[in-house]
Amino acid sequence: MVAQGKAADVTFANNVLAHVPDIRDFAKGFAVMLKADGVATFEFPHLSELINGVQFDTIYHEHYSYLSLEAVARVFDHAGLSIFDVERIDTHGGSLRVMAQRADTGKRARTERADAVRDAEHHAGVTSRAFYEGFQRATERIKDGFLRFLLDAKRAGKRVAGYGAAAKGNTLLNYAGVKPDLVSFVVDRSPSKCGKLMPGSRIPIVDETHLKQARPDFVVLFPWNLRRELEVQLAYVKDWGGELVLPTDPPHLGPASRRATVHRPTSASMPRTRRSFRPGRSIRRAARASPCPLPSGEN
Repeated sequence: MVAQGKAADVTFANNVLAHVPDIRDFAKGFAVMLKADGVATFEFPHLSELINGVQFDTIYHEHYSYLSLEAVARVFDHAGLSIFDVERIDTHGGSLRVMAQRADTGKRARTERADAVRDAEHHAGVTSRAFYEGFQRATERIKDGFLRFLLDAKRAGKRVAGYGAAAKGNTLLNYAGVKPDLVSFVVDRSPSKCGKLMPGSRIPIVDETHLKQARPDFVVLFPWNLRRELEVQLAYVKDWGGELVLPTDPPHLGPASRRATVHRPTSASMPRTRRSFRPGRSIRRAARASPCPLPSGEN
């Protein structure tokens, strides 16, 4: 592009840096592409938020790196870029939007908020080992709490489904060793995922019609960063007495709930039997009225 006499006023790279194996070489390309007064913007999940929020389910195979502002500043310095502004945004549980310019020709002054973010990282000690040492224990506490909830729900004869067949949920399900006996199915609106299985856990992925037909007691929101949007979208779950659950903060069912009989409006007056939910029965009923076929071997 540059050889053809073209250069960029502005470049955008949102949620790209973590996917690049050679991040230094990648950053150098932006210094080459920019005009003398050009601006390059980058968005990436903030490492401080990942650690402080115990967002271990954002860690998966597609990412080569998890970035602090300090780390990105060092990469950019090596690449001939200088950061002049930083904005905190809510995306992916807390991200940074970084604005950079060519180090040799850029004239924009560094903003106070850019300094504030870097100072906050230094104060927290993101470059020290101590900042990361409690992460494993905190991760295990969340996993153990999620498993406890699922096991208590199963003992109580309650049905649990998931929403969102994305990376976050898949990471958690496989880390916790969850199978279809604990989470019966996962709902997703994407037609390309519908009718398949969650990798590793082999939990069926179905469309929203199945959810409305099966009427589970709990729906786990795996993409917790979309909580507000999903609470509106899935508000109808409350119509049958269902509850939306965050995997990081599930309800404590306890011994009383284990003995409780689950009551839900039904089309018949006969009492429900207390048995563990088997995905096949309710999912097959829903499948007959749904455009989403069941995964091979599940129907």
